[in-house]
Amino acid sequence: MKPFSQRMPRLGTENAFSVINKAKKFEKEVLAPKGEHLVYLQIGEPGFDTPKNINDAAIEAIKKNMTHYTATPGIPELREAVAKYTSRNACENYDAEDVVIVPGGKPVMFYMLNALIDPGDEVIIPNPAYPIYGSVTEYLGGKVVPIQLKEENDFNFTAEDLKQLITDKTKLIIINTPHNPTGGVLTKKLIEELAELAKKHDLWVLSDEIYDRIVHEGEHFSITNVEGMPERTVVLNGCSKTYAMTGYRIGWAVTKNKDMAKAIEQLACNDTSCTNTMAQYAALEAVTGPQEPVEEMVKEYKKRRDLLHGLINDIPGMHCKLPKGAFYLMVNVKEILNKLNISAAKLCDMLMEEAHVLILPGTCFGLFGDDFVRFSYVSTEKNIIEGAARIKKYIESIYK
Repeated sequence: MKPFSQRMPRLGTENAFSVINKAKKFEKEVLAPKGEHLVYLQIGEPGFDTPKNINDAAIEAIKKNMTHYTATPGIPELREAVAKYTSRNACENYDAEDVVIVPGGKPVMFYMLNALIDPGDEVIIPNPAYPIYGSVTEYLGGKVVPIQLKEENDFNFTAEDLKQLITDKTKLIIINTPHNPTGGVLTKKLIEELAELAKKHDLWVLSDEIYDRIVHEGEHFSITNVEGMPERTVVLNGCSKTYAMTGYRIGWAVTKNKDMAKAIEQLACNDTSCTNTMAQYAALEAVTGPQEPVEEMVKEYKKRRDLLHGLINDIPGMHCKLPKGAFYLMVNVKEILNKLNISAAKLCDMLMEEAHVLILPGTCFGLFGDDFVRFSYVSTEKNIIEGAARIKKYIESIYK
């Protein structure tokens, strides 16, 4: 048979899903026969059900036979609602035509990168980072230029770090705040400095703001709040994290650049035709309906953050900063890795097989994650306490 394209081997994946498949197999074949189970503290899946009013809106849409194609960029009511939603964090108001509704957040990455990147173009990406940014860049023949998020700076970089990486081949900077996997939040000062560099060097920005409502310290600040940035920025957002709607697959791209909005719409048309109609009506209810469920979820995440942060810092060889947003802890385990002369991936395998707790190695998120493991605190308080206790017991046995 004819070979696959030369692009295909360059396409990476999201290793978190591979880890889950491995864990499920281990749990089924090894633990379940003994009446034991894994404690899952790794996944970025909201720990709550979708609010009832949102599900009801989807059901009502089905009952009314709203089950047909929509225009590619989405139903007008949702585009208008998203424009208003996004305008709250921007220096100018967005209009409905600035919005393209897509099936989740990943398509925004895929479409913007496809619209911009030719072989040899450079994309500056914070590292560690959500892996799909780099995967798609390399798939298209672009070059990933990592900029390190430093633990000592609360997982920020500096404007000077960024300035040194910009070349005449740089086309795009990707930022994600609040950040996966570190839980860090870029400072207002850094975002403003980044914006000035983007304008000076005529660069595009992809601003992944999927965790914009999950901020535990301070307030979310969008780069689109800086004058001149809405027309060179695509904002990525959606319902998955804020409204616990991951399975609905509903996201959006928002930009004041008409050519970019048109390109994203054109790519979406070729790819999916349109986004699930019932999901769009659910999203409309999410964005315009009562927001108290979101406030309650964020309040609970903060409690779980504080709980897990304290428990982890009580484990020998583990320490972590208090994250300001999202629902992740990036935990430094360098002492343990050096003591055992192992990798973070090997440590996670050991914790799964011996302590029966699943977490992710920092290397799932890039080169600069090599001394870290990532926890997620979306699980119940009971699971967080049990998982941390299992890990502590196992690590203490190693230190004896």
